[in-house]
Amino acid sequence: RSLTGLDMADKRVLVRVDFNIPIEQGIEAIASYDQRLRATLPTIHYLLERDCKVILCSHLGRPGGKVTEDLRLAPIGDRLGFLLGKPVKSVKDCIGPEVASAVADMAPGDVVLLDNLRFYPGEEKNDPGFSQALAANADCFVMDAFAVAHRPHASTVGVPELLPSAMGILVQREVESMGKALESPERPLAALLGGAKVSDKILVLENLLDKLDHIFIGGGMCVTFLKAQGINTGASNVETDRLDFARELMERAKQRNIQVHLPDDLVIADRFGPDGEVKTV
Repeated sequence: RSLTGLDMADKRVLVRVDFNIPIEQGIEAIASYDQRLRATLPTIHYLLERDCKVILCSHLGRPGGKVTEDLRLAPIGDRLGFLLGKPVKSVKDCIGPEVASAVADMAPGDVVLLDNLRFYPGEEKNDPGFSQALAANADCFVMDAFAVAHRPHASTVGVPELLPSAMGILVQREVESMGKALESPERPLAALLGGAKVSDKILVLENLLDKLDHIFIGGGMCVTFLKAQGINTGASNVETDRLDFARELMERAKQRNIQVHLPDDLVIADRFGPDGEVKTV
């Protein structure tokens, strides 16, 4: 369902956004990596124009189900407020009494940003109790985080089962674009895949493979594919339980005359950390 199909005027709207940006490079670098914030602006503006109380939620990094001070979302909220041209109140929790109090104080047109969803293990476990706590302060839900829509987490699967829900403008555009590309594609058709983990992309790869002419694999996940080809990947993170999948996918692609492209040039270092000697090979 699109936003136009959801009755949301004057209501509390929980919006799942994807503000997972490289904050580890320092708060001052957020402005250089705010594309994901800008991508959500059309949905936020749509809701504000209808006097909604906008409650944003996102994950950031991999805190492992516990509070990590360096992964709080408040600095991102400051940047979002600058982009919106209005204050964004950051709450130091995503469920519980502090959130309930902040939402109760909201006026129509206000924007609140909850803290990192992954501070609670219930988010990634799709825990029903966490889903209920997250949904408790909203009247409806909008999914505007396409990059995590495939993950069976509380904020992506659990909450939509509890509240009237709709796609945000960003997700709707992505779905329409992907549908057009897959149903009546212009040839050659290529997919560019990245991210840290192969396991997050298995269903995407299996569903897309027969429709593609080229697959370009980059990001952290390319290391697993390189390792599957017998290339020395040093101390880089390899999903050893996905090596067989990587080999099978490359063999299936070869049989179908689909070209799999992995990086030709790699940046390596002799150790992790800012003092490592770096070179391109």
